[in-house]
Amino acid sequence: MAGRNVPLEVGGYYHIYNRGVARLPTFSSAGDYQQAILSLSYYQYSQPPIKLSRYKSLPPDEKSKLFEALSHKDSKLIQIISFVLMPNHFHLLLKQIQDQGISKFVSQFTNSYTRYFNIKHSRPGSLFQGPFKAVCVESEAQLIHLSRYIHLNPYVSSVIKKFELPTYQWSSFPDYLKENSTLVDPTPILSHFKSSSDYLSFVINHSDYAKELEAVKHLTLDLNR
Repeated sequence: MAGRNVPLEVGGYYHIYNRGVARLPTFSSAGDYQQAILSLSYYQYSQPPIKLSRYKSLPPDEKSKLFEALSHKDSKLIQIISFVLMPNHFHLLLKQIQDQGISKFVSQFTNSYTRYFNIKHSRPGSLFQGPFKAVCVESEAQLIHLSRYIHLNPYVSSVIKKFELPTYQWSSFPDYLKENSTLVDPTPILSHFKSSSDYLSFVINHSDYAKELEAVKHLTLDLNR
């Protein structure tokens, strides 16, 4: 918790984010993104019986049995509400289920992924920039708008085109639209909409305005340099 003044309470919702050291890439291939999503899925549980590297070597049927056993234990550290992985950073919207759950989850996720990335790319040292950042969500309105902000990130940052947003596979947006996911629980967000189609409109209709705001922000930063 060093360097972070936001108390992380059980039952609270939090925006968690971090970027690569010196803004360097943290996800550079489809394999990197897939590994990160696997890590998110695996370490949401409080007591995985084996390391992720060993889990990956198991036959498919044993993997399924292990995950089924974990889910039946009802032992999640956190609940993932929304997420997005970007080329050099990530955003997570989490609900803390157990005491210190978010800190333990993010530590396991980033440490595991850093080990994978460093071995693959033959590099030493930290991958992410210091302690993760945390912002407490203080209202339902903030929760809903934060999920939209997270899902718009790839378009606002010009990583993809607007029409690609609903199928950007390194975020939870596709899970919201098909309403079927083992990784995220969109219920706290989608319960405020009549359908997933209404949520889609809620996100897309704000996309160009959000991108304009991002452009203005960068222009202001450039002028102040």
